[in-house]
Amino acid sequence: MSTQPDLLYSEEEEALRSAVRDLLTDHCDAAGVIARTESDAPHDLSLWKALADGMGLAGLLVPEERGGQGATHREAAVVLEELGRAVAPVPYLTSAVVATEALLACEAEEGLLADLASARRIGALAVALNVAPGSAYKVVRHEGGALHGELTGIADAAVADVLLVPADDGGLYAVVTSDAAAVTVTPQVSLDLTRPVATVTLDAAPGLLLGDAEPAVRRALRAGAGLLVSEQLGVADWALTETVRYLKDRKQFNRPVGGFQALKHRLAQLWLEVVNLRAAARNAADALATGEYGDEGAVAVAVAQAYAAPVAVHAAEEALQLHGGIGMTWEHPVHLCLKRAKADSIAYGTAGAHRAALAELVDLHAP
Repeated sequence: MSTQPDLLYSEEEEALRSAVRDLLTDHCDAAGVIARTESDAPHDLSLWKALADGMGLAGLLVPEERGGQGATHREAAVVLEELGRAVAPVPYLTSAVVATEALLACEAEEGLLADLASARRIGALAVALNVAPGSAYKVVRHEGGALHGELTGIADAAVADVLLVPADDGGLYAVVTSDAAAVTVTPQVSLDLTRPVATVTLDAAPGLLLGDAEPAVRRALRAGAGLLVSEQLGVADWALTETVRYLKDRKQFNRPVGGFQALKHRLAQLWLEVVNLRAAARNAADALATGEYGDEGAVAVAVAQAYAAPVAVHAAEEALQLHGGIGMTWEHPVHLCLKRAKADSIAYGTAGAHRAALAELVDLHAP
């Protein structure tokens, strides 16, 4: 008889949250993030080093015998909640989750997995950010022992040391980005400047065969979609918390704006949506943590993703509107929150794509 999962946060998870939040409070202030988006180096590599190397968070999903921390997706979800709250410009989701999961499915190249777990190198799966789990993705040509082709929409490619590239022969190859003659990474225009995307062009790039691409990409995208929900939860929770705090302080007609009935109703509705989102995010993370990569895990991820994007975007939009004039300024961080929520709403599949996948999984087809 199966037991119901405990979706409440454990003491260890709360301790992890506290440690990550303290670090982000000290090293990831909103003004600094905004300044980075205006520069040529949006990624905060010193923060990444503190998180990944100093706290060991890059290897949470990697077993101890393979150079990691041996934790689960539940702990990684807690980290992503806090990174979402801060809209932290670090490649945690792309390297420590998606690229790491792809390598875990290969089991052919131990050294690269250990490098990602220890943050000696940053990895990125060379599949467009908008591709949903189980969907078709673009591959490059493998010819004469080298890779040729162009891939677009690759998240965090600009900061990756190694790309995991699917090829037309069915293999997944590791390509080192330092080979400037063979690998060109060209930034694309991104709405969310804290997670930039790029075009990757391979011109006879040498690649190390890691294993079969299809199962590795499927597993990586499933984990990416499932844990992205926790990042979306962090964005929505920050938006709600900051909006409530602002409306308690802001006065109009000599009384707090938050005391007006119409605004109370809007905030109460948003609170219910965020609470439901937390349940969906925890369920998806728990399903991944218990190794549910089959239909049961797919259902948990699809349900969470179908619900998450509209809630995160709604929370960010409400934060922008209810902050009034100050919310429209570049200096206020609410625009970072809204851009991350909007970009996340198409990452690893739209809510509509996940609803369609869910219908297939539960055999509930459209009439």
